[in-house]
Amino acid sequence: MNKAFVRDAEPTVERCPRCGSIGQPVGSVTLDAFIRAEDRSQLGESANFCPSETCPVAYFDAFERLVTHNQLAKPSFPKDPDAPICGCFGLTREDIEADVREGVATRTRALLERAKSSEAHCSHMSANGQSCVPAVQRYFMKCRNR
Repeated sequence: MNKAFVRDAEPTVERCPRCGSIGQPVGSVTLDAFIRAEDRSQLGESANFCPSETCPVAYFDAFERLVTHNQLAKPSFPKDPDAPICGCFGLTREDIEADVREGVATRTRALLERAKSSEAHCSHMSANGQSCVPAVQRYFMKCRNR
């Protein structure tokens, strides 16, 4: 059959079974780093991270199996607002708020530079397996616009 008439499969968007947020796909490296060993078997090799701050679900899969933030091996942002926004380098909301209060972005800029380096290990230091840079920038702007 001519490929011009064959429709490519659309990527599936998986939503959190509790809150409906669009999941952020994560692999086994992230899951192994964040889910306690006794709970890890609840999910397969890959799953999705629920980015909602208020939803108790941390990870879920296509079969609606889930792991809540209470089952995580360590605190993770945004599920725990007191956890560092940056798991690799420990930048916290308080650090960003201090930068805004002081009228400088010293801590925030230093983090943004370090995040580009080989020192960053987002796949197993960040609950969503991604760089913290977008979250740091969003929070900085939110604080600045208050």
